[in-house]
Amino acid sequence: TSRGLGDVYKRQCLHWAAAGKTSWETGRILDISESTVNFHLRNASRKLQVRGRRAAVAAAIRRGLLHPVTA
Repeated sequence: TSRGLGDVYKRQCLHWAAAGKTSWETGRILDISESTVNFHLRNASRKLQVRGRRAAVAAAIRRGLLHPVTA
């Protein structure tokens, strides 16, 4: 999709990044490698036209693509 994030892993990686998880922790949760998590976060950042995981999380929340994570 041109407006959304697309693939499930991008959304899941952003969700766990928003929850404060490291790439390693996210990889363990999703049963994928840390480098695969970083790949999906980089793609999400590129698609959202920002740099870095925190900026990607903030942009996704602002655009309604990701719900804020509360403790």
